[in-house]
Amino acid sequence: METKANYVLIGGFTVLTVIFLLLFTLWATKFSTSRDWRTYEVIFDEAVTGLTEGSSVQYNGLGVGTVESLSLDEKDSRKVIAILKLRKNTPIKVDTTARLSQQGITGVPFILLSGGKPDAPMLEALAGDDYPIIRTAPSALQNIADTANRLVARLDKLTSEENIRRFNTILANLDQTTTTLAQNRENIAQLIANARDASAALKTTLATTNGAIEGIDQNLVRRLPALLDKLDATIAKLDSAAGNANAMISENRPAIRSFTNDGLGQVAPTLTELRGLLRELHTMTDRMENNPARYILGRNAPQEFDPK
Repeated sequence: METKANYVLIGGFTVLTVIFLLLFTLWATKFSTSRDWRTYEVIFDEAVTGLTEGSSVQYNGLGVGTVESLSLDEKDSRKVIAILKLRKNTPIKVDTTARLSQQGITGVPFILLSGGKPDAPMLEALAGDDYPIIRTAPSALQNIADTANRLVARLDKLTSEENIRRFNTILANLDQTTTTLAQNRENIAQLIANARDASAALKTTLATTNGAIEGIDQNLVRRLPALLDKLDATIAKLDSAAGNANAMISENRPAIRSFTNDGLGQVAPTLTELRGLLRELHTMTDRMENNPARYILGRNAPQEFDPK
C-alpha cells in the first residue's frame, strides 16, 4: 500500500507540473503576443462584403496585421466594426485612414491603411474607447457605386417627361425653321448677294475715307511747323507784354500804392457830392422846362393875362 501511495503522489505531482508548464507557456505566449502587437478599431459606413476574420491588413501595400473580429455596431446596424491586430511598430498616426480594397477585380478583400505624415502624432485611444479608432475613407467600389448612382439620378432627371416635351418642342421648332428656310431660299440667296454688294460698297467707301484722312494728315503735317512758329511768336509776345506790365507796375508802384491808400478813400465823398450836384441840375432843368421866365426873372416876371 505504501508503494502505491508513492506512485499516486508522484503521478499527481507530475500532472500538476505539466499543467503548470502549459499555463506558463500560454501566459508567456500571450505576453509575447501582446507585447509585439497592438489592437485598433475601424468603423466602416459601408458593406464589407468578402472581408472575414483573419483577412489581411496592409499598410501602403505591405502586410502589417490581420482582422481579429467583425461585428455590427449595436447603436447603428448600418456600420461595421472591425478589430485589427497590427504589429507594434506600424506607424498608425492621427491622419492614417483605412479603406476596403481588394486584389484585382475578383480578388480577396483586405483592409488598406494609408496616410500618416512624418510629423503627425501617433494615434491613441480616446477617453471611453477600448481601442484607438482609425478613420475610414470610401473604397474604390464605394466611389464607383456613388458615381453610378449620381449618373443614374442625372439620367433619370434628364429623361423626365418635362424634358422630353421640351426636346419635342425644340425638334418641332427646328423642323419649322428648316422648312421656312427651304421655302425662302431664293430670297435668302438675294439677301446674301445684296450683303455682298453692300460689303463691296463699304470697302470702297472705307478706302476713300482712308485716302481723305491720309491727305488731311499730310496737309496738317506740312502746315504744322508754320503753326508752331506762329504759336512760339505769340507766346513770346505775350511773355514780353507780361514783362512790360510787370516793369510798369514796378516803376509806378509808389503812385499806385498812394492812389489805393489815399485816392480811393476820397472817391466815395466825391461820388456823394457828384450825386447831389446831379440832383440839383435835374431839379433846375425841370423848373426851366415848366416856367423858364419865372425861373430866370424871379419875382419880376410878368404875370400872364387872364381874360375874364
